[in-house]
Amino acid sequence: MTGLLLAGGKSRRMGRDKRFLELGGRTLLQRSLSVLEGLFDEVIVSVAETFPDLEGLRAKVVVDLFPDCATMGGLYSGLSGATHPRVFAAACDMPFLADSVIRRMADLGRDADVVMVRLANGLQPMHAMYSKACLPHLERMLHAKNLRVQDLVSVSDLSVMILSEEDVRETDPQLLSFLNVNQPADLEFARKLLAGKHSAEREGS
Repeated sequence: MTGLLLAGGKSRRMGRDKRFLELGGRTLLQRSLSVLEGLFDEVIVSVAETFPDLEGLRAKVVVDLFPDCATMGGLYSGLSGATHPRVFAAACDMPFLADSVIRRMADLGRDADVVMVRLANGLQPMHAMYSKACLPHLERMLHAKNLRVQDLVSVSDLSVMILSEEDVRETDPQLLSFLNVNQPADLEFARKLLAGKHSAEREGS
């Protein structure tokens, strides 16, 4: 499996480039990459366009094959560029990715083409697994301008596994792995969470 990090968002709600916002002394991009690089021998960063700050990364960088197609375009481009038959895909604005949760999902969905978690707010397409069998369906959807990655779960030709909150709460009780930093209030919330975690670690040591 390849680790795929989507880092091509326009950060409209944040008002500045989310990829380089700092949390706990590291950028959001660095935090996410470190988790994926600790798990996968191949990591791909999918972007809308190249930029100088990507130089020097160990990860392979791919540019969207379908411009201006949001998450769907990044997933298609990254999955196309992967050398392994499946990818674990996450967004770079998810600061609390956890290797234990990713391993749990990989174990539960070992043979599926699509593995997604359904939370109270719906399916989570950017903390999910996809096989290369998804590529022709993604391409068809892109040409049709259907950019809802979640619609893959309805494709009859694909083997789909939908995991529940209970499936992942065992390793992530607060479901922090799925937290997105989309706007300034989210970043402040993430900083408070991180400060709380560090405080609890100090008290426990």
